[in-house]
Amino acid sequence: MLTLKKGVNLGGFLSQCSEYTTSHYETFITENDIVNIADLNFDHVRLPIDYEVIENEDGSEIRENYHFIDDTLDWCKKRGLKVILDVHKTWGYFFDDAGVEGRNTLFDSPQAQDRFVSLWDRLSARYEKYHDFVAYELLNEVVNPEYCKPWNELIKRTVSVIRNNAPDTTIVYGGVEWNSAGTLKLLEDPADDNTIFTFHYYEPLLFTHQKAPWVPTISQQLKVHYPDDMAWYKKESEKIGLQGMPCVNCEADSMGVDFHEKMIKSALDVKKEKNITLYCGEFGVIDRADEDDAIRWYRDILNLFEKYDIGYALWSYKEMDFGIMGEKYERLREFLKQA
Repeated sequence: MLTLKKGVNLGGFLSQCSEYTTSHYETFITENDIVNIADLNFDHVRLPIDYEVIENEDGSEIRENYHFIDDTLDWCKKRGLKVILDVHKTWGYFFDDAGVEGRNTLFDSPQAQDRFVSLWDRLSARYEKYHDFVAYELLNEVVNPEYCKPWNELIKRTVSVIRNNAPDTTIVYGGVEWNSAGTLKLLEDPADDNTIFTFHYYEPLLFTHQKAPWVPTISQQLKVHYPDDMAWYKKESEKIGLQGMPCVNCEADSMGVDFHEKMIKSALDVKKEKNITLYCGEFGVIDRADEDDAIRWYRDILNLFEKYDIGYALWSYKEMDFGIMGEKYERLREFLKQA
């Protein structure tokens, strides 16, 4: 099994692109970025990939675009970085479309499921030779809780196909509800020991996503600091529609390590019960937050991850509203480099 300790996402490169064009792929991430990531003391990258990069709508391959993945793997290998290949968007499923009726068909469509399995058949056959430093993450953020059972079934089917091609490659996958820590308990036992359970962590959302324009209920004026009074956090979280959510129901007395530890307790219980490796594939703070507050939040999260031996990948390297590059983030980068 790959050991994944301290990583960063390459969001916006081959996934959630501003435009799906050759010029974008050639310029958004270059070898110099991989050099920089290694210099920041990260040991791996998570590489999100949307199907549009390598598949046409009819399912045929865009063969000429595979070299963007190949080049990134070669750059990472040269610098001693491991890689998680993450299918961020597949034909028939994208987490951002979860609430749009008729947009996500993966769990209701045999055709979409066949396309998903075929995609992983090709990827696992092509990249099996890199099993010593590359892992496969099946799908980013299954959202709807009602998809739990078909997701477990699709996991088994996909893992079986991958294992035919790549018996020694580490496989990563998470639960539902945006890969929440609390849904790992709904996953069936993994098929083998070379499996990692992943979750994403952006709690409290009121802080990490403050002034996020894509969250319609969030105020564009409210400045949220970290830490702050727990009662205030709960009250303001309810105002944006989070009543009944774990962040509001959490029994922590204060906002800080105690809150975060209680928020991931269910995942820690799964880790102990199943003797499974845990990994946090995404966590981060929006660029609209105060940098000192962000550093305090990262310090608490990273201390918790270290305590429980949880590897992680920060969201994200550049841009995407959560990037860590640019003059504004010089102190944050230095903190992360030393972490």
